[in-house]
Amino acid sequence: MARIPDAFIDDLLARTDLVEVIGSRVQLKRQGKEYSARCPFHDERSPSFTVSPVKGFYHCFGCGAHGTAISFLMNYDRLEFLDAVEELAKRLGMEVPRDTHQRNANPDSQDLYGAMDAASKFFQKQLASNGRALGYFDSRGVDADTRARFSLGYAPDGFSALRDGLGTDPRRMKLLERGGLFSKNDRGHVYDKFRDRVMFPIHDRRGRTIAFGGRVLEKENGPKYLNSPETELFHKGRELYGLWQVRQAHNKIERLIVVEGYMDVIALFQNGFDTAVATLGTATTPDHAELLFRNAPDVYFCFDGDRAGRGAAWKAVESVLPRMKDGRQAFFLFLPDGEDPDSLVRTEGREGFEARLQQATPLSQFFFDSLSSDVNLHTLEGKGRLAERAKPLLAQIPDGAFGDLMKQRLTELTGVGARASSPETHVPAQRARAAQNTQPASKPSLVRSAITMLLQQPAVALALPSSLHFASLDQPGIGLLVEIIELVHERPDISTGMILEHFADRSEAPALTKLATARAVETTAATPLDARVLDDADRRQRAFLDAIARLDSQALQARIEALHSRMSTLVDAEKQELRELLTLRLQQGRQ
Repeated sequence: MARIPDAFIDDLLARTDLVEVIGSRVQLKRQGKEYSARCPFHDERSPSFTVSPVKGFYHCFGCGAHGTAISFLMNYDRLEFLDAVEELAKRLGMEVPRDTHQRNANPDSQDLYGAMDAASKFFQKQLASNGRALGYFDSRGVDADTRARFSLGYAPDGFSALRDGLGTDPRRMKLLERGGLFSKNDRGHVYDKFRDRVMFPIHDRRGRTIAFGGRVLEKENGPKYLNSPETELFHKGRELYGLWQVRQAHNKIERLIVVEGYMDVIALFQNGFDTAVATLGTATTPDHAELLFRNAPDVYFCFDGDRAGRGAAWKAVESVLPRMKDGRQAFFLFLPDGEDPDSLVRTEGREGFEARLQQATPLSQFFFDSLSSDVNLHTLEGKGRLAERAKPLLAQIPDGAFGDLMKQRLTELTGVGARASSPETHVPAQRARAAQNTQPASKPSLVRSAITMLLQQPAVALALPSSLHFASLDQPGIGLLVEIIELVHERPDISTGMILEHFADRSEAPALTKLATARAVETTAATPLDARVLDDADRRQRAFLDAIARLDSQALQARIEALHSRMSTLVDAEKQELRELLTLRLQQGRQ
C-alpha cells in the first residue's frame, strides 16, 4: 500500500480543529490554553485526559493514550489509518491524493468491492426462495433479523449459477474471479467455487463484503466449510468475522468473545451476546490480537478443552502478551468435550453461558499453569525450568503494572528475581523511605532537556545552523535529538503532535510522549533558568539554545582530548585542527 505524503498529513493536521474533533465525541472543559475531560479510553472518576490545541495532540496521564486527531479517530471511532485520514479530509473538503492512498495496487478496487457486494446480494436473494437453506437456519434457531444482520445467503447447486445470475459481462466475471468466487480446473474451465451451500459474507471494518464462507447442507458434498482464498481484499490473519456487526451494535465495546466458527458467532448474537467474533478458521495472529484490543479492553477466548484447543489457546497467549498494556485483560474459556458456543448457548441459555464466561481462566493463571504443567515446583530444577521458559515471554509484555505483577508472580513461584540483602547492607523499609525522601532528585541530562524543549516547542530548532557540532558526541539520545532537529528543518510548521505521529511506530515513541507531556519543572533542571522557562516561548528558546551550546562545548572538549591522546602521531592537518579548537575553547571561556 502506497504511503500518503508527509506534506499532506501535515497540512491536514494543521487545518484540523483538534478540539472540535474530540469535543464532538467527548465533553471537554477549558483550562487555560488546554482542555480536560474524563478519558474516553479507560474508566476514571477525575479528569486526566488533556487536549492541547497548541501542541496539536491529546494525552491521558492515567492510561497513557495519546496522539493527533488521526489517532483519536482510529482509537475512538475504531477506524483504520486511511479511513481516519479520509474522514478528516472530508470534513475540510480536502482530497486525499488518489494515487497514493488506494488500499491495493488495482485502480478499479471500488469495482471489485461492488462485484463482491453484488454476489452477496445474489446469495441473499437465493436464500429467500430456497426451502432447504431456510430450513437449515430455522433448525439452528436463526431468525429473520439475524439472517438480515449477517447478510446470510445461499449458493445454488450447479457450476454456473452465480455467473448466470450476475450476467455475462467479461469484466465483472474477471472481478469475481479476483475476489475468489470462481475456481478453475486443469483444463482451464472456470466454475462457481461455492455450490449448494449456505453462505456467510465476511465484511471488513467498513462493512464492505471482502470474502465468503460456505457450509454444506448435505454432509457428503465436500468439506463441511469452504472459505474464500486469500485475495487482494481478504487476508484471513487480519480479519475477524462479526466485528462489523459488533461495531454496529455498540458505540463502546466492553468485551469481545472470540470463537472459532461462523455459526458460533451467529448463535451468540441470537442469544444476546452481540460482541462475538471469529478468527476465520486460523490461529489467533498478532494482527488479530491488535485488532481485538483496539476495539475492547477485555477479550474472552473460547476454545475446546482438548489438547488441540489448549494448543490454540497458547498460540493466542503468544500473540496477546506483547499487547497486554495496563487496563487490558484476556480470559480463556475451555468448553466441555463435544460442545461449542453454538450448542452451549442454545442448551444452557444466556444465563448459563454468561456464568461460564464469569468463571473463565485469566491469562495470568493460564500462562503459569501451562508452563508449569510438566515441572516439579518443589525442586530447584523444576523452578529453574519454569523461570527459563517464562522469562523471555514476560520480557515481551509492555512496561507497566501488569508486566511487573507477572514478574512478581514468577518470583513467588520460583524465587528467581528476588534479591536478598546481606545483614550489612539491609536497610529497614521505614529508614529506606526516609533516606529516599531526603535524596535530591537526579537532574535530567542535557540531551533529555533539549529533546523535551524541542518537543514542546518545535520551532526552537529553526534558530540552529544546519551543521550540528554536537552530533559527534557518543551519548545516549544524541542521534534522536539530531533526527528531530532535522525533521523540524525539513517541515518548519510541524507541531508536537505531528512529531509524535512521525515516531508512532518507533521504539522511542513512549519516551517521546512522556517528554512531550512533561511538567515545566521537570524540564528545566539542566538549565540555569527558573521553572517559568517553559511558560515563555522566548525563554524556552534561549534555554534550548543554551543546552545545545553546552553540548557543542562537550563535543569540542571530546575532540581536543581525542587529539591530545595521540599527540605524537598527529599529521599536520590534525595539529592545525587542534590549535584552532584550543583557540575556540579559549574564546568560549572568555564569553
